[in-house]
Amino acid sequence: MLITLCCGFASCNKDENVLVMATNAAFPPYEYLEGDKFVGIDVEIAQAIADKLGMELVIEDMEFNSIISYVNANDNAFGMAGMTVTEDRKKTVDFTTSYAKGIQSVIVKADSDIKSIDDLAGKKIGVQLSTTGDIYATDDFGTERVSQYSKGNEAVAALLGGDIDCVIIDNEPAKAFVAANKGLKILETEYAVEDYAAAISKENKQLQEDFNKALKELKDSGKVAEIIEKYIPSEATDKK
Repeated sequence: MLITLCCGFASCNKDENVLVMATNAAFPPYEYLEGDKFVGIDVEIAQAIADKLGMELVIEDMEFNSIISYVNANDNAFGMAGMTVTEDRKKTVDFTTSYAKGIQSVIVKADSDIKSIDDLAGKKIGVQLSTTGDIYATDDFGTERVSQYSKGNEAVAALLGGDIDCVIIDNEPAKAFVAANKGLKILETEYAVEDYAAAISKENKQLQEDFNKALKELKDSGKVAEIIEKYIPSEATDKK
């Protein structure tokens, strides 16, 4: 079955038959751990692409800000971690076609005086290091107002502890963090809307081409939508 699906993809002819996904598995529902097992939207899409290419998927968990350097230093590696396509990132890596839309949201305490994005001026803002939430917040409010954390849950803990006034992070992880911690809510106003894609070294054009071809087949067949629906039911999306 794998050999059949592999036909037409040049990567299948490489000596190395391993496809490495560099990620930060603390970003539900895109990638996270259930026990010692990696699960999530990105994990399932990556596995489906590896199957298409007839390759073995290996997942390397690391800090988010290490993903791009890892991809650029390792053959057959790609970064997939709810990663947004930005002009700055495109200077150092190439991106595949987009497979999902992301929304940057703001988490606050339920009794917070922050009611909209307009109220963020002068507040202490928590973000995950090197994410677009970090980039946007730093650009909009300055480094002195932004506290960077290695993981999203560390920023949420700081919010609960009173060290910061809010957290800017992707909407789906935001919903998971709010569900797991009483006394928090998400502002109704969206902070930003963006495209998610996989990052690939500029030196690995063939992998980018193969990845895009497999991804297009998965999108055309409805498989990508099926995976996203599994983790983000459309009814829940409609209620946002």
